[in-house]
Amino acid sequence: MEKLMGVIHLDSEQDLLKELTYFRCGAAVPFGSRYRLIDFVLSNMVNSQVYDIAVFTRRKYRSLMDHLGTGKPWDLDRKRGGLFILPPDWNDPTDLSKGDLQHFHNNRDFFARGLAEYVLITGTRHICNIDYQKVFQEHLVSGADVTAIFKSMKQLEDEHAIEKKLEIDANGNISNITTDASNHNLFMGMYILKKSLLLELIDFCIARQKENLLLDGIIANLNRLTVRSYEYRGYLSVINSIESYYKNSMSLLDIDVYTQLFLNRKPIFTKPKDEPPTKYTKEARAFNSLLANGCVIEGTVENSILFRGVHVHKGAVIRNSIVMQRCEIKEGTLIENVVLDKDIILSPNRTFIGAPENPYIVAKRKIL
Repeated sequence: MEKLMGVIHLDSEQDLLKELTYFRCGAAVPFGSRYRLIDFVLSNMVNSQVYDIAVFTRRKYRSLMDHLGTGKPWDLDRKRGGLFILPPDWNDPTDLSKGDLQHFHNNRDFFARGLAEYVLITGTRHICNIDYQKVFQEHLVSGADVTAIFKSMKQLEDEHAIEKKLEIDANGNISNITTDASNHNLFMGMYILKKSLLLELIDFCIARQKENLLLDGIIANLNRLTVRSYEYRGYLSVINSIESYYKNSMSLLDIDVYTQLFLNRKPIFTKPKDEPPTKYTKEARAFNSLLANGCVIEGTVENSILFRGVHVHKGAVIRNSIVMQRCEIKEGTLIENVVLDKDIILSPNRTFIGAPENPYIVAKRKIL
């Protein structure tokens, strides 16, 4: 049986989430009351029997490395294969590579030592619960050089405007990849190709002083490569702005949306914290909210998402907001349409109100 190895390529992902990416890369941003964005692609890979995974990261990766550790929560702490976090620590004076090709060129050992003959390359901004084995088997049957995953969106949202779209012919082959605002075939930044072809494209690009594998290696060679499309039909959200982060986070309060992402297929894994269950006092009120373990609720929580260890004091009110780990909302304070990063303390009897289309954001470790 042919095997698949994974590359989570963060070098081309810009940190677009404002205060939430001041101190961390986008892949490490918390999501859904207990997860990080990278948890979804890692879990999808492991659930699809991909156990040899590299993470290419260039900047602000301390938080990411702390979260991933040895990869044990994803069953990736293995003697052979497993999880490889590969920051930009290379010192080859003869290296001519540029851009994201530097990671592929300087980490050839990862590909050389891996037993898999095929590579799945993906980012972390497309949140879904996908079976990569189905994509892989279709790729093998089709005989294509590259298989790219897309979703046909019924309705295009603001966050889709800057995303790449696929132009697909009647045979399912990709004829072009653009940012056409009217195209509904949203490219999910995920594609599969043979390892030998990947290394060939890397050398081809470097020899011509190119910088981007997708743009210069694949899109620029659509005339000589057979690039097939694979349509994904499940839940998808794109996190590429603070507005899309807030909107797609709050959509998880809809039980149908939550079910599509978390309950229809295999589980999403994350780093455990082993905290006690959330405690509710007699005065506590909680409605239509996601609350992680370790919280203490003495006040009111409505239509909100609380991460682990949040303390809501008596008389405090949280509405339509996202509150991350270990925040403390003191007595009588009201927050509405707000995103609080972790370790924030809000003083008593304060009011913080944002707008649904432009939530109020507070960077981590603040006292207000």
